[in-house]
Amino acid sequence: MTRMIPKDSAWLERESAASLRRLLPRIEARFAARTEPGDWEAYVERLGRHFPRLFSRLHALYGGNYDFFYHLESILASATQMWLDRPGELKALDAMREVDPRWYQSSRMVGAMCYVDLFAGDLEGVRERIPYLTELGITYLHLMPVFRTPRGDNDGGYAVTSYREVNPDLGTMEDLAQLATELRHHGISLVLDFIFNHTSDEHEWAQRALAGEEPYRDYYRMFPDREMPDAFERSMGEIFPEDHPGAFTYVNRIKKWVWTTFNTFQWDLNYENPEVFNRMLEEMLFLANQGVEILRLDAVAFLWKRLGTDCQNLPEAHWLIQAFNAIVNIVAPAVVFKSEAIVHPDEVSKYVSLEECPLSYNPEFMALLWDALATRDVRVLNHAMRRRFALPEGCAWVNYARCHDDIGWAFSNSDVEAVGFDADEHRRFLTQFFIGRYEGSFGRGQPFQQNPLTGDARVSGTCASLCGLELALEQSVDAEVELAVRRILLMHGLIVAMGGIPLIYLGDEIGTLNDYGYDQDPGKAGDTRWLHRPAFDWARAADRSDAETVVGRIYQGILRLIQLRQQNPAFMRAETDITDTGNPHVFGFFRTHDQHSVFVLANFTEDQQRLEARRLRQMGMRKTMVDLFAGRTLTATQELVMEPYQFMVLARAV
Repeated sequence: MTRMIPKDSAWLERESAASLRRLLPRIEARFAARTEPGDWEAYVERLGRHFPRLFSRLHALYGGNYDFFYHLESILASATQMWLDRPGELKALDAMREVDPRWYQSSRMVGAMCYVDLFAGDLEGVRERIPYLTELGITYLHLMPVFRTPRGDNDGGYAVTSYREVNPDLGTMEDLAQLATELRHHGISLVLDFIFNHTSDEHEWAQRALAGEEPYRDYYRMFPDREMPDAFERSMGEIFPEDHPGAFTYVNRIKKWVWTTFNTFQWDLNYENPEVFNRMLEEMLFLANQGVEILRLDAVAFLWKRLGTDCQNLPEAHWLIQAFNAIVNIVAPAVVFKSEAIVHPDEVSKYVSLEECPLSYNPEFMALLWDALATRDVRVLNHAMRRRFALPEGCAWVNYARCHDDIGWAFSNSDVEAVGFDADEHRRFLTQFFIGRYEGSFGRGQPFQQNPLTGDARVSGTCASLCGLELALEQSVDAEVELAVRRILLMHGLIVAMGGIPLIYLGDEIGTLNDYGYDQDPGKAGDTRWLHRPAFDWARAADRSDAETVVGRIYQGILRLIQLRQQNPAFMRAETDITDTGNPHVFGFFRTHDQHSVFVLANFTEDQQRLEARRLRQMGMRKTMVDLFAGRTLTATQELVMEPYQFMVLARAV
């Protein structure tokens, strides 16, 4: 396909308007009679509003095709059919969200994520656990991949065999739609992964390609010999070098090299083929029509390939997402995209905009929280967040201390070097610290994908074990247990209080420890990420109401943080102003909404830390302040003294 030269805005505006005038009567003739006139008018209005953006991106991607107009009509026809199929309750939700399009910025948004089977057995089990979620204040539930996948190798659910079928061990698609409805009725938005860079090699499309059907071979990237794979790999890095060298797999059955970025059983889709875009938008809208409100876009950096590049973060990857975004705004405006881009911090934010992904994971913030915990030094955290935390109006980060994946040290070398650290040595130190191989470490993790030559690795482990709770309980030292609990609450306090949506990996709120039994399971052995993916311990959770237990102290502390966030006006779609506290061990920022403001402080050390009262007053605080988290009034005449690992939310006393 010929790569398009970008057109100027005036040309695009003219062509877009002309194309819509030509297409709309054809779409109307096929579909308008199948719905109410008022509904059709509302749909056409949205189509007209978002079509110029859709046309611009599709033309940039596919305008060089001789049959571009045919594909454009096919895409609109698919979108319109999916809108007709959309249930009435979800169309009502669309209308509500168009009135409040930034609903996801509400301070009431608190996220949780889990594997269905590990948390509750199956989808019906999740329904039965909704009272637990509402007790915790959850309004956003991310279920890890629930789709049908191959038995055995399936990358934890990320090798999809069918986007329209649920893993039979978890239930059915009807069960999923019913769960989405019940969650919505309890004020909880369902979040699912949209895995659209690749499919399983057992997906119908891959199987038909294997059977020799040429149209389906064009759904993937296949090469008859190593000439092109070698040419591509000269400028590309490896993602999982231990398990899968290079980015291509030889498939003997068809005598071709298939592009497989991540695993040999995950075939990358070929988005240079506009038919692939059309088919994937149908899969995306099918999920939207089941009641999914937020779609996590998986592996966005890898969507487009171009010879001579590293095949990551190319402009066409952004154009693809923006085209999908325009379609969603036309068909299902209640749905919001969240990007998953574990790339250089400067690239992460490029995926975040109202026209692309209004939400994004913040992997840099997560990594630097652990960095500050290990070093007891907040300078890198402060430096990086002051440079990169701000997002375009209407967008928000998803902040997390832990997730289902490993902890990668996804921060910029320049940020680390700016405060005097050697970036490579610093990453190795962090890995050694959190796997317990550094003197004085409290972490009890394990390395993931360790490079035997350089020692570079990522880290696996539960939040509690990495924060020292496992070690403290082994040693039966009450003082160390107390410090570990404080670290856990500090980490969760920061993700709850910073701007964006906090996301809790379910189990962290009850202090779940590492599960070393994972290595006895042949399907998990060797993948240390299963260390922090144990089954949810409901017997342990039963202690959450007892403040005398470790579980109760952690759970009730996190619950108090969530309630503080949801009930204080300072967190309502507020601005985050990161400041220098004057103490390299204490991280601080303001949250402000209208006349309401709070000052959040976090001591990252096991020692008392002091802040000059004069500096606090320069920042607008008074001698007498209220710590809203601890529920006590403080008077700082000369200085404010913070206890070890103390988290504070300060407001001026009335």
